[in-house]
Amino acid sequence: MQSDGVVVRPDADSGKTGSPPPSPPGTGGRPTPVPARRPGAAGALLAGSAPYLLLLPAVVATVALLGWPLVKNGLLSFQNLNPRQLIQHITEWNGVDNYQAVLKSSEFWKVTGRSVVFTAANVALIMVCGALVGLLLNRLGKKMRLTLSLGLVLAWAMPVVAATTVYQWLFDSRFGVVNWMLDALGWHSMKDFNWVGGQLSTFFVITLLIVWQSIPFVAFNLYAALTTIPNELYEAARMDGAGAWRIFGSVTFPVLRPFFLATTFLEVIWVFKAFTQVFAINQGGPERLTETLPVYAFVEGVGNQHFGMGAAISVLTIVFLLVLMSYYFRVILKQEEEL
Repeated sequence: MQSDGVVVRPDADSGKTGSPPPSPPGTGGRPTPVPARRPGAAGALLAGSAPYLLLLPAVVATVALLGWPLVKNGLLSFQNLNPRQLIQHITEWNGVDNYQAVLKSSEFWKVTGRSVVFTAANVALIMVCGALVGLLLNRLGKKMRLTLSLGLVLAWAMPVVAATTVYQWLFDSRFGVVNWMLDALGWHSMKDFNWVGGQLSTFFVITLLIVWQSIPFVAFNLYAALTTIPNELYEAARMDGAGAWRIFGSVTFPVLRPFFLATTFLEVIWVFKAFTQVFAINQGGPERLTETLPVYAFVEGVGNQHFGMGAAISVLTIVFLLVLMSYYFRVILKQEEEL
């Protein structure tokens, strides 16, 4: 149609002008709502794969920095690689000879047992002391909590080599502060005591160093977990006449059980593979009596230049660590199934 020079074209479908179509009866003149579009298959696939895409950079970095060296170390454990083969660029495959030699060695089993006992003692001390410090943080006032937290952060942030050097100074036989303090307190026999001259005393220094550096992690994690427990639970326990130990056993520990399991899991891994503290204090001495499996693998592989043997020891170390942690893997998987 044409009106006053304006051409109005009919709608191709309805044969009417371009005005909106009438609303269906019973809607009060309101336009009919348009249903929302459902995401297509491509959108659903992208949304489902988004978490994996976000994890991809970390997985690639882990495989490149840890996976490939682990594969190379595994291949090396099946080779006879000594200085001669290394200089002449000769690859001599010897199958499982390195593993047989290691597993038949009585020294290897002594070091393995020593490593297990060393790990158990350190983890027990770390968890007990860290839990006590975490509970103390929860009880202290604001200023004292801040002061204690600063001290824990400084101990946690100190590099391992620097901390080891400080402990070597503290326990020095001639100029160490520890011997001077013990002599001043009346233990005159400790004036020139050599702390790294015996197995037990050397382990004492190493244990003290590892526990000192590990307590902040447990304490801060426990304090953060304690803040999630409602105060009503504590008030109800006190109204029932429960004391401090009973409150911890019936309220705090059951709620924080997943925290204790996860933290113990991490501490076992970290202590079992501890190398710097053990080696820097006395290079595994005296007479290799304080060697743990990581130090033993280094001494055999790099120190004695039996690189294939050292690689086999390191692979067995990983296997033993997985065996030690199998219980915690089972517990964690069981908890995930219950959730």
